[in-house]
Amino acid sequence: CPVCSEPWVSPRLLPCLHSVCAPCLRRLGPLGEPGRAVARSLLCPVCDAEVALPPGGLSQLIPDYLALSRGEEAAGCDLCSDGAAAGRCLTCGANLCLFCCQAHRRQTKTASHAVTELENTKDCSQAGKPLFCSSHPTEKLKWFCEQCDQPVCQDCIVDCHQQHPCDFTSKVIHRHGDALRKLLKTTQQHTGTLEDVMGQIDDMGGAVRGRVETVAADIRLFASGYVKAIEEHRDRLLKQLTDVKVQKENQLHLQKAKLQQLLRDMRTAVEFTERLLTKGSDLEILITKGVVASRLAQLNSVPCSTHPTVDDGIQFSRQERAGQCCGYEVFGALLNKVVDPARCTLHGEDLHSARRNQLTGFTLLCNDTTGQKMGRGGEAVQVTITHKDKRECAIKPTVCDNGDGTYHVSYSPEEPGLYAVCVCVKGQHVQGSPFTLTVRNKFREHRGVFHCCAFCSSGGQKAARCACGGTMPGGYQGCCHGHKGHPGFPHWSCCGQVKESSECLGGPSADTSQRGLLRTAVL
Repeated sequence: CPVCSEPWVSPRLLPCLHSVCAPCLRRLGPLGEPGRAVARSLLCPVCDAEVALPPGGLSQLIPDYLALSRGEEAAGCDLCSDGAAAGRCLTCGANLCLFCCQAHRRQTKTASHAVTELENTKDCSQAGKPLFCSSHPTEKLKWFCEQCDQPVCQDCIVDCHQQHPCDFTSKVIHRHGDALRKLLKTTQQHTGTLEDVMGQIDDMGGAVRGRVETVAADIRLFASGYVKAIEEHRDRLLKQLTDVKVQKENQLHLQKAKLQQLLRDMRTAVEFTERLLTKGSDLEILITKGVVASRLAQLNSVPCSTHPTVDDGIQFSRQERAGQCCGYEVFGALLNKVVDPARCTLHGEDLHSARRNQLTGFTLLCNDTTGQKMGRGGEAVQVTITHKDKRECAIKPTVCDNGDGTYHVSYSPEEPGLYAVCVCVKGQHVQGSPFTLTVRNKFREHRGVFHCCAFCSSGGQKAARCACGGTMPGGYQGCCHGHKGHPGFPHWSCCGQVKESSECLGGPSADTSQRGLLRTAVL
């Protein structure tokens, strides 16, 4: 036992796949809430993780039969207590040395017993003493209830599992074992990924230190041309650089520590699952597989970054004004701002719409990792505008670097339709990218008049027409207040639109039909 370092006494398996003796668990003291009869969780003495307990508390933790099997692997002969166990009687359930195995087969009372040799640890575990039902101590656990997901005996099926789908453990072990192997394979892949990320973190730590040394050398070279003022300025810059290095290394160390803990947990789970699948019996796998699968699924679902959380984006600018030092104006400043594409934003009234053959555009604002404006240009900005239906139809935009952290993107579409716009900084999409751009035909001006009715605008001409379709008695072909078809508002005679600052909806045929009305209205 990892707590008392004594041979196992009723070992219980925790959800984190560590085993502890039942007496040690009771001494540890679970984490309960005041007023609750049963504690909800306890701290594992091995990994110090808070693990949830079954509804019934410590007593419902499943036994670790695999730990008991490991303890029995080096057992001696149960009859003579002198020799090492070389076989086991499946009828008596006793370990036998080589001499007692031969004697067991010769004696009349035990000649019919089935004695098997312990060739390896897997055979030893499978040939172990039979497991009996806790509710019916005289009945062996030979069945598995699919609905309750637990091994049961014959009496259990009759008592409370009669309507449940049950089958022999030997028939269901393959399906449940394959499910555990699948989870094990996924966990092993995640373990490899974590090891790669930790290697990247180590490499990035070296890159940060190397970059710091490079920048420090550059700073020293620049400061060598000055006397006392420049030397003070140099020392100040080096201190700032050290602070940046400490900050970045602390972030990398924190990320690495989290990944190391996750990796240790995964390795523990992998080792236990591999040992269970290779050394455990069918019944042991079925008994333990629920908590093992739960632990593996939990570890697989832990979110973790696959890249270092910081980069080596440390630069030194000689042209930056650094203020006064010992009465002298000094230059040179540490640039620790790094553009963050996820925090860069797009701005503009015509961001999602444009007109055919009309110049339009939007503005890209670049920000650093804290959301502050970069304040300088020089970033690698890429913009692509592609027609969604006509892949060969693409718009070539113009990107103008304003030098203050903003970039103006202008373009003139030649074909109407829907376009996909991608805006990337350093190869990564900015906030809101990609987005859809709708290009419409050129704005159509109204060719009619915005009037209250055709009767008023035409001076009472009977032949005057209006696109709203209204008429009035007496042979008038146009609309008039209060008569049939009048929209009730001032409107355009060419298309019937009631909004004065709108686009004309009338087609070429409407222009021809309105010619007489337009001429009359002009007169």
